[in-house]
Amino acid sequence: MPYATFKLKPGVNREGTAFSAQGGWFDSNLVRFRKSFPEKIGGWEKEQTSTYLGTARSLHAWVSLATTKYLSLGTTLKYYIKEGDNFYDITPIRVTTSAGDVTFSATNGDATITVADTSHGASKNDFVTFSGAATLGGLITANVLNQEYQIATVVNANSYTIEAKDTDGATVTANASDSGNGGSSVVGAYQISVGLDDYVSGSGYGAGLWGDGTYGDASALAFNNQLRLWSEDNFGEDLIINPRAGGIFYWTENNGTSVRAVSLTALGANLPPTLALQTLVSDIDRHVLCLGADPLNDAGTARTGAIDPMFIAWCDQENINEWEPSLTNTAGSLRLSAGTQIVGALRSRQETLVWTDDALYSIQFIGPPYTFGANLINSGVGMVSPKAPVNTPAGVYWMDRSGFYNYNGTVSRVPCSVHNYVFNDFNQSQSFKVFGYLNRQFNEVGWFYPSGSSTEIDRYVVFNYQEQIWYYGQLTRFAWLDEGVQPYPRATGTDTSNYIYRHETGNDNDGTPMDNVYIESADFSLDGIGNAYTQVQNAIPDVRFLGNGGSDQVVNFVLKTRNYPNETLTTKSTSQVTQSTQKVDLRGRARQAVVRLESDDDASTEARLGVGWRLGDMRLNTRPDGRR
Repeated sequence: MPYATFKLKPGVNREGTAFSAQGGWFDSNLVRFRKSFPEKIGGWEKEQTSTYLGTARSLHAWVSLATTKYLSLGTTLKYYIKEGDNFYDITPIRVTTSAGDVTFSATNGDATITVADTSHGASKNDFVTFSGAATLGGLITANVLNQEYQIATVVNANSYTIEAKDTDGATVTANASDSGNGGSSVVGAYQISVGLDDYVSGSGYGAGLWGDGTYGDASALAFNNQLRLWSEDNFGEDLIINPRAGGIFYWTENNGTSVRAVSLTALGANLPPTLALQTLVSDIDRHVLCLGADPLNDAGTARTGAIDPMFIAWCDQENINEWEPSLTNTAGSLRLSAGTQIVGALRSRQETLVWTDDALYSIQFIGPPYTFGANLINSGVGMVSPKAPVNTPAGVYWMDRSGFYNYNGTVSRVPCSVHNYVFNDFNQSQSFKVFGYLNRQFNEVGWFYPSGSSTEIDRYVVFNYQEQIWYYGQLTRFAWLDEGVQPYPRATGTDTSNYIYRHETGNDNDGTPMDNVYIESADFSLDGIGNAYTQVQNAIPDVRFLGNGGSDQVVNFVLKTRNYPNETLTTKSTSQVTQSTQKVDLRGRARQAVVRLESDDDASTEARLGVGWRLGDMRLNTRPDGRR
């Protein structure tokens, strides 16, 4: 019999059954479609050897006027600026004590140091840096004490413990001579409190850090009971940062990376918001917008210190130091009405898009006396997380709790061929961890999300906006930054070592083989209509190897069969395909079949490294067969 060519439609379709989706693809992992053909995605590698502390869920890049390239990242514990290969801690200081307010006490044979500081206001895992301390008399020297520590336990409102260490991080145990208290010159500089690494829905008792609040009482919306998400934007070459539901801070580029960000109040601003859910800078007119900010009191003389989750405040044009509205400036505010809380915002072309939990608004500069106007674009559609919206050449895309949407002048729901696959196995309890990303080189907009019972991101879904197709896979990433200031996309995640990874480089997983790569078809009728039994004798795999692994690159061509839709698939043949393979011999007899191209995870490491491939059209040699 002559070979029959099986052409499969691009994209993955999981909305029907495996048989009803025949003529297309049904499952994928670490595979994209380019020019309608499936291929293995690009690899990734560490960008640097240095690491950071915490889970990084924010990445931002810009260039100074002196052409210095910066990359900033916000983590659950700190905020960093990366210059070159090094991370610089610019986490703001919450409070600095007066000399003598802090004292130490040690116990012989123990590394635990008790720190006394009346009304310290710190929580477990917060960071504090001590200076001016003298030796306790033994092994707990001044060098041991005068450095940064992470608080181990909070004893009460007036004391906490740390674990003594030397300057290399090794544990130091006190001896009998450590009877001093550090002297009267000790100063403690407390960084703003660390955030949560999990999303807590609501604000009842139990929200936030362990031990916070009073049993039976609700907790106010605050940055220490929120999943730690940072927003950041540039005001010129300087940086504005804001931990969700926390303060607004400013880093001045001229001061250098050794100087921390400071609050707007410390910067000298007049009546700036002290809290916000998100900050950004408006396009062209350059106002700093604080969304979910604390409003002015009735007298207009101070901020209330309590978040209004639907309130937006902005500074005077080009003047971050002036926030008090007057007839001579453009500072002001407005309050949205549709919804209960601002979820997130995104600067788009000539407008700022603001999503509440139930609506989408367009905030546009209209000039004095109102400065900004809010237009309700759509109600009844919210957004799943603050990091879900993505600007693309085809408009703005975002993910809601039940679907995907596009805004390009009007709002439209994006038809999704993998909708049920994603949302039927989506951990809604950790929805705020979802973030959208753009990979412009391949016309992809996608979302990383936690699936099933996973409390952390473990999957992604991609929409190719040029080809209008969907596909998905499994990968852990916490933040993404598309190429722009620097070549190659950047991402955080993968392991506990906390590296930034450069994506779309090579074909491997940071120097190791990228395993579990596959694309699998839906069921297709071997006779064309699904009635007759058909025997498959051999196949001509149309595989083009693209990697840098040399002539020993290898993948597996797999044939699975069944006779009825509800029958379990049987793997009939698994054949290695190399650059010299002309055909593979198969032995299968059935009504319908599935083909799968996958990485050969059992091959040698040498054969798996550098493998890249693209799959074309398959040809199968079949013949009619009897029922027996």
